Amino acid sequence: MKDKIIVVDDELSIATLLKFNLEQAGFIVETAHDGMAGLKLAEKQDAALIVLDLMLPELDGLEVCKRLRQQKINTPILMLTAKDDEFDKVLGLELGADDYLTKPFSPREVVARVKAILRRMNQQVAAEETTDGTIVIGDVKIVPDNYEAFKAEERLELTPKEFELLVYLAKNKGRVLTRDQLLSAIWNYDFVGDTRIVDVHISHVREKIEPNTKKPIYIKTIRGLGYKMEEPKAE
Repeated sequence: MKDKIIVVDDELSIATLLKFNLEQAGFIVETAHDGMAGLKLAEKQDAALIVLDLMLPELDGLEVCKRLRQQKINTPILMLTAKDDEFDKVLGLELGADDYLTKPFSPREVVARVKAILRRMNQQVAAEETTDGTIVIGDVKIVPDNYEAFKAEERLELTPKEFELLVYLAKNKGRVLTRDQLLSAIWNYDFVGDTRIVDVHISHVREKIEPNTKKPIYIKTIRGLGYKMEEPKAE
């Protein structure tokens, strides 16, 4: 069964070009040309991934992303931005986008990035299907088989990237992981040293598992090196 991709871009030429190239790559593609139409398509939750332009009429890409995550719709989002502005990139990630590309880009690059995101998700599930794989650290329980995580038996709402990051940190409990290692393991390509994406996602995960994000007990920052997940110390 082919994966469906939603492309939301108000520039008809770009949307048409991406649709053609993604269909040539074997995907089913639906397009929308404003934020509200894109939001309605995404709310059906039958897409494998959303390619979402930042600058859109009706609702901009940031607002679409925000509303989807507020509805607990965790479909991966690849955000497209014409702005070479770090603030917009980081804000998009903070609102729940999984990845971004800055215009101009080649259609091949978009297709490659889409495939990479979906491949990582599929590999994560496939790798865990043959074993129990449940990980428990403190009162955090991760069930990779079901793509679920819990804090004190309450299900956590995590985006795909947040889940992958949590699993990787948990599997490497007690080990210091550099930002570059995390970029390579979770994003699987060179982000040209832009480790801000790691910090943003670490912040998101902390918000969902830490009793106090200012004094984390699960994911520790190792100054000058990176991050380490560890068993919380008993008080």
